[in-house]
Amino acid sequence: MRQINVPETDTGMARLDPRMSRMKYRLERLMLTPLFRFSLRVVLPFALAFGGVTAWFSVEANRMAFTLMVADVQAAVQNRPEFQVKLMAIDGATDAVAEAIRAELALNLPMSSFDMDLDEMQLKAGALDAVRKVDLRIRQGGVLQIDVIERVPAVLWRGPEGLVMLDETGMTVGPAASRAEHVDLPVIAGEAAEEAVPEALRLWAVAGPLKERLRGFERMGARRWDVVLDRDQRIMLPDKGAVQAFERVIAMAMAPQVDLLARDLVAVDLRLPRRPTIRMTEHATQEMWRIKLIEAGQQ
Repeated sequence: MRQINVPETDTGMARLDPRMSRMKYRLERLMLTPLFRFSLRVVLPFALAFGGVTAWFSVEANRMAFTLMVADVQAAVQNRPEFQVKLMAIDGATDAVAEAIRAELALNLPMSSFDMDLDEMQLKAGALDAVRKVDLRIRQGGVLQIDVIERVPAVLWRGPEGLVMLDETGMTVGPAASRAEHVDLPVIAGEAAEEAVPEALRLWAVAGPLKERLRGFERMGARRWDVVLDRDQRIMLPDKGAVQAFERVIAMAMAPQVDLLARDLVAVDLRLPRRPTIRMTEHATQEMWRIKLIEAGQQ
């Protein structure tokens, strides 16, 4: 049999380019890399989208149109009926305090709840003298609910601005028109009296039988109290242990055999607890000396 040699070029099989094989191999290897796949599927689309959006927003007309669209959408949502506040309800406050809160907040209802800064409104309402605590919330039905705890007047302070009501901590409640409207409250006066309200209330609590004669408590030198009674009598208390000293005077005043405050006295001085003294009126002093002279046989 005769053998025929056929040239390679006639077989129809083209020789493969080794460079294309290496590039394909490297590309396949690269596609197996997680970081490359992530960059191709996430980073590249994001970069293209971000670039397109940035290019669109770089045009001023586009920015203005987008801003107007957002404002229209926001206004449409905020002005929906379910977000409108139509009423204000104030609980726990007297009529005068409720009116003061309404005036302080000055809300033009109805208005959108999105236009209300509840924290700022709470600070405004809580800054009123008569308000001890206030809580604001918007409840169902478009009602602004304001729950108020008022300060309770405990004493009357006769200060530079006249008669003022204070609570048990010395905080201002409000002005008092007259003493006659608050006969159940003690009166305090003197230097820094408003800073010692708790001690004044303790003195008031033990006054007991002397309350009908009590005119008030005067702070002396911003460190101690004088108890002011009718008939121009005073009980001068020490700066420490004032309540106990006051109780001793009351006991002596109530004892029938002593009846201290029924005598012709100007002051009972207890500033030195170990050496209490009394100060008599001028008439009583002269009468005492007259009696002593009679006893000595000089008259």
